[in-house]
Amino acid sequence: MSFKSVNDILGVLAAQTEWQEQPFQRLLTCWAEVVGAAVATHTQPLSLQRDVLRVATSSAAWAQNLTFERQRLILKLNEKLSIGLRDIHFSTAQWGRPQNNPKEQQTISLCEHPSYVGDAMNIRDDMTPKAEDANAAFQNWARTVQARSHNLPLCPLCDCPTPPGELQRWRVCSVCAAKQSSKS
Repeated sequence: MSFKSVNDILGVLAAQTEWQEQPFQRLLTCWAEVVGAAVATHTQPLSLQRDVLRVATSSAAWAQNLTFERQRLILKLNEKLSIGLRDIHFSTAQWGRPQNNPKEQQTISLCEHPSYVGDAMNIRDDMTPKAEDANAAFQNWARTVQARSHNLPLCPLCDCPTPPGELQRWRVCSVCAAKQSSKS
C-alpha cells in the first residue's frame, strides 16, 4: 500500500474537476479574455453543440465583423480550451444581455428645457376658454402665446420671440436651428 501526499491527491482532484467541467462552462469563464473586453460587451455565447459555438451579438454589424474574424477566434479558443471547436455562428437572435447596472433614464425637468419661458407659463383663469366656437379658442390661444412671449428676446434671424434657453444653446430660435441643421 502506497501513501500519497496531500498535494498529489489535490492535483488528482483538480484534474478530475477540469475533466468533468462542461466545455461550454469553461468557454464562458474565459470568453472575455479570449475575445477582448470590447467584443465581450457586444457578444453573448449561447450554446456549444456538435463543436459549433452559437453567439448572440448586439447588432448585425457586430455579427458580420465577427464572422470575418471567426477563424482567428476558433484558433484562440481551441488553443485556450482544447475543445475541438469547428465553427462559430454569430447572430442577433436571442440577444438580451442582462444589465448589471441599469443606467437611469435621464429626465430633464421642465425648467431645464431650452424652450422653458418661466413664470409666463402660468395661465391666468381669465384666459381659459369660455366659448365653444373656433374663433374664441383661437383668440384665447393668441392671447396666451402673446402673454408668454411678451418679454422674451428676439431671434436674430427671424425676429420671433425666443426663450432665452434656446438662444443660449443654439444662438437662434428652435425653428431657425432646425432649418440650419437641415441645410448641413
